[in-house]
Amino acid sequence: MAISALVLGLLCFVPAVGLVLGLIALSQIRRSGERGKGFAVAGAVLSSVGLALWALLLATGGAAVVWEGFKGAASGEGTAYALDAGQCFDTPDGALEGVTYDVDEVPCAGAHDGEVFAVFDLDDGSFPGDDSITAAADDKCYALRAGYAMDAWAVPANVDVYYLTPTRQSWRAGDREVTCLFGGAARGDVLTGSLRNDRTTLDDHQFAFLKAAAPLDEVLAAEPATAYIEDDLPGHREWAGEVAGALAGQVESLHGHSWPADVERPVAGLAEDLDAAREEWAAAAKASDADTFYEHYDTGYDLIAPAGSVAARKALGLATTPPVYQGGDAGEGGDDPGFEA
Repeated sequence: MAISALVLGLLCFVPAVGLVLGLIALSQIRRSGERGKGFAVAGAVLSSVGLALWALLLATGGAAVVWEGFKGAASGEGTAYALDAGQCFDTPDGALEGVTYDVDEVPCAGAHDGEVFAVFDLDDGSFPGDDSITAAADDKCYALRAGYAMDAWAVPANVDVYYLTPTRQSWRAGDREVTCLFGGAARGDVLTGSLRNDRTTLDDHQFAFLKAAAPLDEVLAAEPATAYIEDDLPGHREWAGEVAGALAGQVESLHGHSWPADVERPVAGLAEDLDAAREEWAAAAKASDADTFYEHYDTGYDLIAPAGSVAARKALGLATTPPVYQGGDAGEGGDDPGFEA
């Protein structure tokens, strides 16, 4: 009893229990003559002090502050892990692969290791495993990047997608957050300036132009994954119909927006090419054989080549150099883009 009172008095978590145990111990010691009076007295005194402190905290609202601090430490709130979209940071060794326990927020205007473009929470439950978390982060982060960097042409070729994910240990403390970020494709590459180009940074005309193009980009990225078109002609015909639909929507959006005088002509020329491409993709969707499909497919791709939008982009003040993807197709990450925190 005396030892328990002393331990609880030192811990100060449940001072009322420590005080009660200390008083019980003193009573038993007086009756039995056993040793431990010093422990019992010390435990009772420390518990009394702890009880007074807790009473003061409750009276002044300090207990709520302490509790919020514990919750914040467990969840990462108020720490460098609680980064939001648009914030930039450095890591201790400049790496964006492996495990880290600390990152430092820095201004995006200067050199930095990473820039956050999205944050989302995983579902509650038992720890799903590193592979499952990595797969979820990979799928969702690549899907979310276009909402932050709408103009892929403005993202340098040496930039890749990474993410901060919970570890097994942080999961136990309530961590469910995945932070999606841009970083250098190779170790040692640093970013300078923000890569953000969305509704908060673009003017109305730039935003309208990029928003009109987004559905087509998404559909083109969903081309059936077969070595040859003839391996899945029905699937390719269905996909070609979706491309034709996306092109129709883009043309309608371009015609429906009121462009500045110096932008109207190049946008009209682009819309004309896109409408011609729509006809080719629609014909591909009805092709009866692979050779006919290839014919319309090739012509359709020629009509939506990046060079066709350069004049409109230049007039709008957007990037005019098409993106170059290193180490694979657009949308592919590195071997290990995961960065646990």
